[in-house]
Amino acid sequence: MAKKKQIVIGIDEVGRGPLAGPVTVGAVAAILNSKFEARNLKQTCLPAGNIQKFKILKNIKDSKKLSPVKREEWEKILRKNFECHYVSVNNKVIDRIGIQKATLLGVRKVLYGFKRKPDIVLLDGLLKAPARYNQKTIIKGDEKIPVISAASIIAKTARDRKMARLHGGFSKYAFGRHKGYGTELHYKMLKKHGISKIHRRSFLKKFAKKRR
Repeated sequence: MAKKKQIVIGIDEVGRGPLAGPVTVGAVAAILNSKFEARNLKQTCLPAGNIQKFKILKNIKDSKKLSPVKREEWEKILRKNFECHYVSVNNKVIDRIGIQKATLLGVRKVLYGFKRKPDIVLLDGLLKAPARYNQKTIIKGDEKIPVISAASIIAKTARDRKMARLHGGFSKYAFGRHKGYGTELHYKMLKKHGISKIHRRSFLKKFAKKRR
């Protein structure tokens, strides 16, 4: 009888800190052809034997260390070779339950999208999956673990596209340039125009006036 293949899912988020738009959680699943070895987690997250699919991730980097063009290139590679999903949680939910709970909600929802429950979930930073999952949270996992780096790219490209679309309806805020982060330009536009309906009001209590 053939051995059951192991599935590992890497998870990361982008958009925790911006003043507007959603927080987005990305997830990438990879199949291991051999028993997962915990001692490899902190280094390469590669199974014994380095199966071909994992070799694809050899030179991957955290999304923050890649140019927009490189992120797009990597996203195509990832979607061609791995099962990838993302979930965005909008600003209204963030204002209602807080950014931490909103991010964890995104983690829970993105895991629902996979066809099979993973054998282990690897998460970046302070992220946690629901208790029913076997999991490991790794500080700076997006820099250390290729499958988490992959998840960061899926999340980043998805959120950037979302903010580019929102720019079309809220062009005076220049979301296409700063993606909702608290740049000098963004604060300048907030002072001039006030808060829009896609801003996180809980992040901007001093800007009481709401405009579009």
